[in-house]
Amino acid sequence: MDIGEGDAGGSVGMRVATAGDWEREPHPSDSLRTFGAVVQALREHAGLGRAELAAQVQYSKHTVESVELGRRMPDEAFVERAEAALGNTGALRKAARHLTRGEAGLAAWFRRWARLEREAVSLCTYECRLVPGLLQSEAYARAVFDNSIPLLTDEQTEVQLVARMERQAMMRERVTVPFSFIAEESVFRRRLGGAQVHASMLDHVLELTEPRNVTLQVVPLELEFHGCLDGPMRILETLEGRRLGYSEGQQNGRLISDPKEMSLLCRRYDTLRSQALNPRESRDLLERLRGEL
Repeated sequence: MDIGEGDAGGSVGMRVATAGDWEREPHPSDSLRTFGAVVQALREHAGLGRAELAAQVQYSKHTVESVELGRRMPDEAFVERAEAALGNTGALRKAARHLTRGEAGLAAWFRRWARLEREAVSLCTYECRLVPGLLQSEAYARAVFDNSIPLLTDEQTEVQLVARMERQAMMRERVTVPFSFIAEESVFRRRLGGAQVHASMLDHVLELTEPRNVTLQVVPLELEFHGCLDGPMRILETLEGRRLGYSEGQQNGRLISDPKEMSLLCRRYDTLRSQALNPRESRDLLERLRGEL
């Protein structure tokens, strides 16, 4: 499932920064937490307390604590002063190059995959629960978020919707990247959100899967053999030709890089692709479902 990205200002000159200088990151990213852990480890190795490091870097103790806990994005001055105070190993400068803020509308466990998606040279998706997120209409996505447990606030729902639609934009922008989708027929028959939402979803899917670089195959209900009974998955290929996978469950997700495991996922996906309806048959099925409404 697709939760934010904060904006933080940095300190200027040599003054001591206060707690209000940087806004707290509403959803700390993995890179912020990792950077903070490195700062803490180097500080403790140097035998310094937070107050002592704060005095040396000319920021408040509260700011040092927030950085170490991954709650604040450090500015360049903090990185340079902390580097000098903690041994000039180069570790903080190198780690700072990879800092990213939490991304609004994306669950913490999904953010790394979302970044990889944007650079992938191909993307394959199998889904058995819902219409794949990259193919969802706005009304359908809203219906999905409206069914969240616990319930989302209106503000949370809007943030989720923006993130979902922004991810989907790459479908129209990356016209030479192959996007392959396999989805169960049942997800297109389920009238999530009602008949009007269902109709707009089918129209949206038909539109998005029309370009030559996008293929959709539907797994028919009467299929007797099935290559992906272990659940949904995603596979992408990087610029370097490496294949990575992603598997998602209840409130968690897992990035898969082990070559043996990836070989198995690819075999399963290829098997199901051979079992599903071909793209033309799949499109005909969706058009029939649309005509029945």
